[in-house]
Amino acid sequence: MTLAPYSLLGKRVWVAGHSGMVGTAITRRLNGEQCIMLTASHKDLDLTRQRDVEDWMAETNPQCIFLAAAVVGGIFANDSRPAKFLTDNLQIQTNIISTAHKIGAEKLLFLGSSCIYPKLATQPINEDALLSGPLEPTNQWYAVAKIAGVKQCQAYRREYGCDFISAMPTNLYGPDDNFDLLSSHVLPALIVKAHNAKIAGKETLTLWGSGKPRREFLYVEDLADACVFLIKNYSGDNILNVGYGSDITIRELAEVVSDVVGFKGEFEYDLQKPDGTPQKLLDFTRLRSLGWRASTDLRTGIAKTYEWYLQNEAGR
Repeated sequence: MTLAPYSLLGKRVWVAGHSGMVGTAITRRLNGEQCIMLTASHKDLDLTRQRDVEDWMAETNPQCIFLAAAVVGGIFANDSRPAKFLTDNLQIQTNIISTAHKIGAEKLLFLGSSCIYPKLATQPINEDALLSGPLEPTNQWYAVAKIAGVKQCQAYRREYGCDFISAMPTNLYGPDDNFDLLSSHVLPALIVKAHNAKIAGKETLTLWGSGKPRREFLYVEDLADACVFLIKNYSGDNILNVGYGSDITIRELAEVVSDVVGFKGEFEYDLQKPDGTPQKLLDFTRLRSLGWRASTDLRTGIAKTYEWYLQNEAGR
């Protein structure tokens, strides 16, 4: 792969999903790029409505688009709301990608997810594993939608020459994460559980499943940096993984979170809850070969995330 320079200087840039964790981080990262930022709140623009999206994009005419808008959540949310996770995500990405072509947008980055890969993919997972085996059942609906988004970008590139690219981040965490225990991912959920257990003086903390699955975690500010790097430097049909480079068991993650939060108790395991995929570690050799890698280690990132949680969410 070769670098394909693209300048953001003076460009009208739309971060779709700017109020979410990823969108907020990308917006912060773009502050130093001397571009013209375009935003639209959910109140002002429903991304699932095709006509509304077409009208707004025709009026604002974004030249560069970061497609970070999505309906997201952890195992419980994915498994209990399959129709919403499939349909809403399909509508959002289809409306934006197709309209980007119609208005002649110069560049678009579609953000997928590492859950697009098969449940039992060879570790670490490289991009060629896509569609090589069955998906993890608990998040298959979200995964199918994201796979469709990848294929949409490739299709528009092939048929119309659109400079649409796709990046697949690993598990994310950081400021502006979702800390609702019913819909959050594992890391923010552990922060809330450990904090509440510490405040309540509890001696135990319950983990879902066996604690044995291995997961890779990427600080969201690092992902934002990778997204801007890709927009400015990459143009190609291949999807690119965005990872941290190493993984950790859920039990080990709980130990780090507990140490950061200050919870001194023991762990219990709810074996009635699913483990999900046994391991999910991304091979991001393609991106690394272009000159990018993450800079925030896991403990530092968790400490920053917990600090944000204390200032913005704790006690609500």
